[in-house]
Amino acid sequence: MPHGTSELTAAYLLGQEISYDPHSGQPLRAEGIKPARGALAGRSVGARAGLEPPRFCPLCGRRMQVQVDPMGWTAACSRHGDIDATIYLDRMPTLPEQG
Repeated sequence: MPHGTSELTAAYLLGQEISYDPHSGQPLRAEGIKPARGALAGRSVGARAGLEPPRFCPLCGRRMQVQVDPMGWTAACSRHGDIDATIYLDRMPTLPEQG
């Protein structure tokens, strides 16, 4: 990886398996665990189509700081760094449907 590449960007570029849904923050392999109170029940149509930026870090499940601008978006996790729309959309993870 080039110097200065965040851990989150590297995870997407290398195809690392993710642990949390980037749109709901729920664990992907949470058998028998009910979603937290107030958690999203599933991804929106825009999120499924790749039009909505991720709001949660797929590595740790923390809420990310998201900045949307006319040319795309950037999302930053306090632990794992940032990612932008160009990298995410090229390698958007396929997630099982929740519900």
